[in-house]
Amino acid sequence: MNKNILYIAIAVTVGLAAGWLIFGSSGNDANTNKDGANTTNSHNHSDKSENQMWTCSMHPQIMQSEAGDCPICGMDLIPAESSADGLAMNEIKMTENAMALANIQTTIVGNGTMLEDDGQISLSGKIATNEENNAVQASYFDGRIERLHVNYEGQKVNRGQSLATIYAPNLVAAQQELLTTASLKESQPALYKAVRNKLKNWKLSDSQIDAIESSGNVRDNFPVYATVSGTVSEVMAHEGDYVKQGQPILKVSNLNSVWAEFDAYENQISNLNVGQKIKVVTNAYANKEFNAMVSFIDPILNNATRTVTVRATLKNTDDLFKPGMFITGKIDGELKKDIEIISVPATAVMWTGERSLVYIKTRPTEPIFEMREVTIGNRNGEIYTITDGLKNGDEIVTNGTFTVDAAAQLQGKKSMMNQGDSGDSMKPISKMELPASEREMKFSENFQNQFKMALKPYLQMKDALVMSDAKQVSTFARTTSKSLKSIEIDSLEPMVRSLIKKSIESLDIMMENGDLEKQREQFVTVNKNLIPIATKMKSMQPVLYVQKCPMANNNNGALWLSIEKEIRNPYFGDDMLTCGSVIEEVK
Repeated sequence: MNKNILYIAIAVTVGLAAGWLIFGSSGNDANTNKDGANTTNSHNHSDKSENQMWTCSMHPQIMQSEAGDCPICGMDLIPAESSADGLAMNEIKMTENAMALANIQTTIVGNGTMLEDDGQISLSGKIATNEENNAVQASYFDGRIERLHVNYEGQKVNRGQSLATIYAPNLVAAQQELLTTASLKESQPALYKAVRNKLKNWKLSDSQIDAIESSGNVRDNFPVYATVSGTVSEVMAHEGDYVKQGQPILKVSNLNSVWAEFDAYENQISNLNVGQKIKVVTNAYANKEFNAMVSFIDPILNNATRTVTVRATLKNTDDLFKPGMFITGKIDGELKKDIEIISVPATAVMWTGERSLVYIKTRPTEPIFEMREVTIGNRNGEIYTITDGLKNGDEIVTNGTFTVDAAAQLQGKKSMMNQGDSGDSMKPISKMELPASEREMKFSENFQNQFKMALKPYLQMKDALVMSDAKQVSTFARTTSKSLKSIEIDSLEPMVRSLIKKSIESLDIMMENGDLEKQREQFVTVNKNLIPIATKMKSMQPVLYVQKCPMANNNNGALWLSIEKEIRNPYFGDDMLTCGSVIEEVK
């Protein structure tokens, strides 16, 4: 028993000694530096908390040292990334985790990784019906459709085929006249001939007229026959409908020839000409090329897509092409195969309608990117030729481009939606909006008085937008428009006349449109045209404040005028009442 107690005592003693050697000595080492001075090894977070900055996810220009609300929109501030130190103005840095989740991939262009280009312009398009071969089958007389023999799209019809049977009261009366004059054709041949001609004008044949005359019976229903052969592309009437003379019943398309319609971008137009040979390929016959010739190039550019329509006519006697079928056209371009060019996948390029953008990786070993504007040459399938903006060795994002762009937008950097202000955002509106020739112009006292009178209903209209009262907005828009129309503008500079006229056009739309969102869209244009003039006014009483909401107008920002310094947002009303800031005062 005594031996057991002794062994336990020895074990405890040894354990305490070992614990002191392990923990005690390490603690002393941690608290003593090489000079013997006593220090502490406790982890201090004070430096991190002191350096932590807070920003707004919607307004990244806001930077505060403490958490709180955004002074612009009132949203909760979030911690700003401290890892962005050392980045250029428009560079963004993404985490490795975000890169992996978004499957962001990059490719080095040029230097052997360059994709081959065969010098051809590639156009995408669809098969469409040949409008020159379309025909409308109409009713030749008033009546009710008793039977529609051709009643669905895609149905084949042949010339002379009965399309419909119509009850025609006018024809019943005309037949009675025919039977009456038939007995007088010897004594009054002119009258008899006139009645027959009337029936012929209603597309009755001589045989039909003779059958009525010989039988002596009046028919109630008459057939309408097809005048062309083709395929029904639209049914425009139904059984039981009352139709007028000349009213369409069917639309028939002759598909023996069809149109191949392609969309060509602005930078491709110079390489296209009427009469040019084009090779057409479709997924339905992937291994077969069809030769055609460009027959039409639309002289008007589509503002929405920034493209023009290029058309070629294809023979379709074998019924290979179906309207709506996707096709690709290839035209020989001006590029030569032996010229070194840079080609990139279509997934790398973002196209806004006016700009073509890519994201370039600025540091080889870090996930840091910056947007760059490029010029696109020809397109060959899913490959773009870049004629300007990239050089051999540049590393660009080829997959996940829109994810990188979204990150740039959230960080307030130059992006697809934000072109950057180039310093203009710091300039007064009076120096920004007008061209150099108009910036120093002066207005007559009479004009200034008239313009200031127009600002009174404008300010009431602005308050109505704040209150989201569409009816009041229409009322004050009418008054503002009337005030501007009363101003004598003939003696003003052309630019000023144009600004006032454009304002009136938008005000008239606001006046007629009761949709609040549509009114706010037009209010953007009103301010864009009125504010440059307002900033040139002298002796403004009371002071006018030019205010701006960066989130209005699809995050492009929008201005308005107010006599109150406090922000009351007319573009969002109660939803974001205090979102905005004063950018200029007109005293």
